[in-house]
Amino acid sequence: MFIDRRQPQPASRQGRPSRRGTAMAVRCVTALVGGYAFAAVVATLIARLLPGDRAEATGWGLTLSFLFYAAIGLWCFHERRLARVVAITWGVALAGGGLLWLLGVRP
Repeated sequence: MFIDRRQPQPASRQGRPSRRGTAMAVRCVTALVGGYAFAAVVATLIARLLPGDRAEATGWGLTLSFLFYAAIGLWCFHERRLARVVAITWGVALAGGGLLWLLGVRP
């Protein structure tokens, strides 16, 4: 038999989302949107920096982007510290985007 021994929440806190719910929402957005940005930037950098034919480098970047997206999505929920998840995921996406802007179009 289950006995609920939790204290009732004060009336002022019943309408607000909990800290856990907010943290989980941030993790979900970071995993979905930030993971996509991370994978897109890394795939584009791979396609830009690999030597050889442009089409072959693009194919390798596209193929590896699925691996990066899945790995970042899983890691976002595995890592204990939310600040580290947000900083690394969005930091790599922004820094990589800046690097791509500096490199320009592949000749």
